[in-house]
Amino acid sequence: MKFRTIGLWGAFLAVHILIAWQGWAYPSQPMGDVVLVYEPWSAAALSGGSIVGITEPWVYPQLALLPMLLTQLLAWPLTALVGMPGAYLIGWAVLITALDAVAFGVLVGRTGSAPRRAAGWFWTAALLLLGPIAMYRIDAVTVPLAVIGGFWLVKRPGVATVLLTIAAWIKIWPGALVLAAVVAAKSRMRVLLTAAAVSAATVVVLFLRGADRHLFGFLTEQTGRGLQIEAVAATPFMWMAHFGAASVDYSFDILTFQISAPGAEVLAAFLTPLMVLVTLAVVVLGAVKAMRGASFPRLFPPLTLAIVVTLIVTNKVGSPQFQTWLIAPVVLWIIFDRTRSGVPAGLVLALCGLTCLIYPLTYDALLRTELLPVLLLTARNLLLVVLLVISTRALVRVPTSHISARR
Repeated sequence: MKFRTIGLWGAFLAVHILIAWQGWAYPSQPMGDVVLVYEPWSAAALSGGSIVGITEPWVYPQLALLPMLLTQLLAWPLTALVGMPGAYLIGWAVLITALDAVAFGVLVGRTGSAPRRAAGWFWTAALLLLGPIAMYRIDAVTVPLAVIGGFWLVKRPGVATVLLTIAAWIKIWPGALVLAAVVAAKSRMRVLLTAAAVSAATVVVLFLRGADRHLFGFLTEQTGRGLQIEAVAATPFMWMAHFGAASVDYSFDILTFQISAPGAEVLAAFLTPLMVLVTLAVVVLGAVKAMRGASFPRLFPPLTLAIVVTLIVTNKVGSPQFQTWLIAPVVLWIIFDRTRSGVPAGLVLALCGLTCLIYPLTYDALLRTELLPVLLLTARNLLLVVLLVISTRALVRVPTSHISARR
């Protein structure tokens, strides 16, 4: 293993230790979801109580419970030493670090070519800038699966699709990579059939476990929720709240802060169909490029990033962990087309840094709609729109075989 690769591994693991500690040290309890919801959900399932997604409705796809249960196993030997919830938090940090390390090993390889090292440094920097929210959320489980799955799409499309589909049954967003692969990959039918088979098998197992009434609850459970304060569309309302024309209220039903203002509910209801329409438009644009002979390395990265950013920009939720979704598409862009990955990579790093400044560092002030955090939130959300424009423009500029032939 080359010295530069060893140094990269050292930095990657050091960042994980740092952000694990930050979860304990930073304000606003950035590790709160792990101990306040993941641990009780998994403990109830193990003790014969209710099982989220099976016996009661849940906001996540059912496979999200598996890493929460696995963390209980990892925490068990530590319980006598540090007690709960400390043991569960340590178990979660160990689980995420282990999953990331496996994906990092696949990404960087034994010797680490220049594009692989660049992708590794980007991932390391993104984690450092995003802080503890990059570790202490269920989304952190899906990032390494998305990295491995996306990386293997060319040489191992079947295995890659299995990983990506499982990731989508943990948190929906990795389905964007499956969708982009169906559009851009030559093995699109294999990808489509494999994803369908994995999903069908998952549905059958869940149905047999008694999840009939709540099988697709993760798709409908949040349809009636309001506009979350960090959502891109909530930015004007946060300025209204700053000047006293709107308010920030807490929803005990979905455990989040939402905007209360005239027009906010109407806008929230409009965003979901808007998300579907914009995503469809991006997919159609990618399909046109694919039919005209665009190569997978040029088409897949901007198509994937454009779909993922669309899911964030048009979302009525703006949770800080959504920024973790951007890591895998840019890692893959650096691997497949390093020359054109610089701008999106820089934008994502800036988004990670701004997000950490908002949550957890100035979140209490944001709830009071003070000027600095509202400015930071505005900058972050405008940068997300810029990233959507940049990724879509890159998609439009992907060359096709017809253009290449004329050149």
